[in-house]
Amino acid sequence: MQVSRVLRNSLLLAGPCLWAQDKPIPPINPADVPRMAPRASVNDYQAHARVGPVSIGAEFMRHAVPTPQGEFSTEEYVVVETGFFGAPGQKARLSVQDFSLRVNGKKAVPSQPYGVVLSNLKDPDWQPPEPPKKPTGITTDAQSGNAGNPPPTPPKMPMPLVHAMQIKVEKASLPEGDRPLPEAGLLFFPYHGQGDKIKSVELIYSGPAGKATLTLQP
Repeated sequence: MQVSRVLRNSLLLAGPCLWAQDKPIPPINPADVPRMAPRASVNDYQAHARVGPVSIGAEFMRHAVPTPQGEFSTEEYVVVETGFFGAPGQKARLSVQDFSLRVNGKKAVPSQPYGVVLSNLKDPDWQPPEPPKKPTGITTDAQSGNAGNPPPTPPKMPMPLVHAMQIKVEKASLPEGDRPLPEAGLLFFPYHGQGDKIKSVELIYSGPAGKATLTLQP
């Protein structure tokens, strides 16, 4: 039994709405999201260097974006987790502008504020809901001779989940200003290539504490 074109189009348009229906997602309270904690010592990072009175540790995460409440990813940026250590009670002035990254010996690119990464984030653990099954007895477009109608738009990640992911990444990014040590956070650098194409990585620091280059494991 065939259905009219109008009914078929109505089903297609309703598809995304049906997929999106799910249990309500409670809003996230930013105050409940923890910031990234520094590791036990600077030696717990892939690379570390002494810069004046400050010790800097760093580890290259490729396209992964680790946070205390889950790991996300970004295709347009690579990430470096950093930690800053000093004497008890010591402070250091931190800024993402003090860092740049050299990949595969090419020109170093400056670190970017976390805000530019938010629209490019993905959650590997989120799976779109299954599309509704077609009712039995309804012919497909190919069977009815009306092929060419576009498929229903795949569902997007619900905005409350997107918002929660963005807050988690914001809290995990490197804080700026005069900060008591130890301190930690993520740095973001533009890189559009595949992670397995990276053969060498150097994190370059040039800030109030001095200058240093940390050779990271790609």
